[in-house]
Amino acid sequence: MRVCGTRCCPACPGPARQREDRYHRVLLGRHLRKCQKRGRDIGPTKRGKGTKIMALTDAHGLPIAVRTFSARPNEVTLAERTVRSSPLKPERVTADRAYDSDKLRTSLAKRGIKLICPHRRNRTRKATQDGRTLRRYCRRWKVERLFSWLFNWRRTVVRYEYHVENYLGFVQLACIMILTRQLF
Repeated sequence: MRVCGTRCCPACPGPARQREDRYHRVLLGRHLRKCQKRGRDIGPTKRGKGTKIMALTDAHGLPIAVRTFSARPNEVTLAERTVRSSPLKPERVTADRAYDSDKLRTSLAKRGIKLICPHRRNRTRKATQDGRTLRRYCRRWKVERLFSWLFNWRRTVVRYEYHVENYLGFVQLACIMILTRQLF
């Protein structure tokens, strides 16, 4: 029996035939989709696709407002929308270094909210706050504690739902359970 290694017949086991089948499977499964995979508010991250959870807490680390967004936009652009969705008006917003933006500071200052976050290292403009206001920055761990409480539930760590409303419902349910656990 002579084996030629080309695609002359289906019985001929050639490497070209195997390579073609492999590429055919990949194209059908991933690249030829009509719509975006996994629903709305999915954005690319360094590890794949994802959804961001933005939360506003009180002084004790309990949730006040929670929103979900696509992972594509920066946190600075989403912070003002999260603060606007809050039923309570905070006096101060403590955030990490990624939120350092003069535009965000001025927009929150117009609403009477003070932004407390350290300046970025590559900041070109003059500093807008001194060390006295950054003393409150050491309490930011309470916000991080809220996210660790939220991620105790598997449904909030990984978005299994196609619809973003269902995922937001699970995140809000986790917030309700956190509130009831802390209050009672």
